[in-house]
Amino acid sequence: METMKVKQIAVIGAGVSGLGAIKSCLEEGLEPTCFEKSEDIGGLWRYEEIPESGKPGIYKSLTCNTSKEMTAFSDYPIPDHYPNYMHNSKMMEYLRMYAKHFGLMKHIQFQTKVCIVRKRPDFPASGQWDVVVEADGKQKAYIFDGVMVCSGHYTEKHLPLQDFAGITQFQGSYIHSWEYKNPDSFMGKRVVVIGIGNSGADVAGEISRVAEQVFLSTRRGAWIWNRVWDNGNPLDTTLFTRYNRIIGRFYPTFLSIFSDDLPNRIITGKVVIKTNVKEFTSTSAIFEDGTEEPVDVVVFATGYTFSFPFLDDNSEILDSEHTMFKFVFPPQLEKPTLAFIGILQPVGATIPTSELQSRWVVRVFTGLKKLPSQSDMVAAINRRKQKMQNEFVESPRGIHRVQYIDYMDEIASELGVKPNLLSLFIWDTKLAKEIFWGPCTPYQYRLQGPGKWAGARAAILTQRDRILKPLRTRVLRQSEASPSSLFWVRCICVVIFLFVPMLVILQVIYS
Repeated sequence: METMKVKQIAVIGAGVSGLGAIKSCLEEGLEPTCFEKSEDIGGLWRYEEIPESGKPGIYKSLTCNTSKEMTAFSDYPIPDHYPNYMHNSKMMEYLRMYAKHFGLMKHIQFQTKVCIVRKRPDFPASGQWDVVVEADGKQKAYIFDGVMVCSGHYTEKHLPLQDFAGITQFQGSYIHSWEYKNPDSFMGKRVVVIGIGNSGADVAGEISRVAEQVFLSTRRGAWIWNRVWDNGNPLDTTLFTRYNRIIGRFYPTFLSIFSDDLPNRIITGKVVIKTNVKEFTSTSAIFEDGTEEPVDVVVFATGYTFSFPFLDDNSEILDSEHTMFKFVFPPQLEKPTLAFIGILQPVGATIPTSELQSRWVVRVFTGLKKLPSQSDMVAAINRRKQKMQNEFVESPRGIHRVQYIDYMDEIASELGVKPNLLSLFIWDTKLAKEIFWGPCTPYQYRLQGPGKWAGARAAILTQRDRILKPLRTRVLRQSEASPSSLFWVRCICVVIFLFVPMLVILQVIYS
């Protein structure tokens, strides 16, 4: 009997999405080959002082906006002693641990650029792809049964200079936030930061510590969220629960950003919020409210554009808005053997969403899951567009935004791994309560179905311990007061504070 040939899958990029894709392929018996054009894993999270064009660029102080329990891969919790919000260097440590634990490195070809991804002549029947790569100045051709594009969307800068009259006459300097590394070069300068996304808020706050003045220019208002929520808990572990999502359906969605520092910089006057810039003169910025301010530097925190230069016949595969079925599969392909991983903007963590996408994709690649017809996929895409117009503010990023729990459950339903709460409330009430009222952590999607992980239940029931672990760094000696004794000390102080003055008053009255 002839053995079935193992399907060969190309994975483009070894960032967080690429690592999850490699592991998902291995789980389903596929053979992945990952092409990474740099010399290391990590993608966006790997800090470089001078990033190359076409590669992600981050600033030195970048810290994750999602907490570790919400950010982890679904079957590999982040170490309990790691801080809840990790600096980029800590994230890199975690990614290296993950890659080593699951043996992913041997499947990655570093310093290898993908030049062409093209349908084979017999694609309608085979679904195969010709992939041409370049390493050490030499090109090599491969044939793959499937392609997973994990190259991310933080590489091509969106720099809309045409929208800002006079910028070519501006005698100061301007950069994109992609180029920003640290605030040293902004000492004593007057700076305009354009854009109030997470990067704009971070950069404005950091620069304002050394600049003479920072102006943060935005077309619309925004809610600013602090990473630390009530009772010292991480914000996302408190808000992103299944219970809160049910309640949240009755409320509108606003533009929100994460910044611990920005409100303090605003209230001290170091950052001034301004309207959109109408035009630039040689030495100043004129805002739409009619005010004019002298400025030395402009930082465009205006986001990024999607770019897949290696795709042959790109326009036949993707339209101008990169429309895809559930943000993963181009609907018009004869065979569903091309998938895009992590090309979306979840209101929440990226790792769990991209990992779940990969787990679904490999089941489609193996034929164990089927996609709807092209017409049904297009209809579903149009329904989603209409829904998103109602939920999110209009912006280039808005068309790819998704609510974290909703999207995770949507893909989990396709895969067959969405938690069955009704069944759990009957058979495992303790676990069901934590799943419903506790944070919607990625481990929930490893309780059942394909890729089931034996450690998922324990990971969920111990997640609050891992949240608290890095905060318990001050070990009390026996001689120090315990919380209960401190409580009684406070009670005695209150009694003294309230009653001693009363006794003094009475003594004065009756003396």
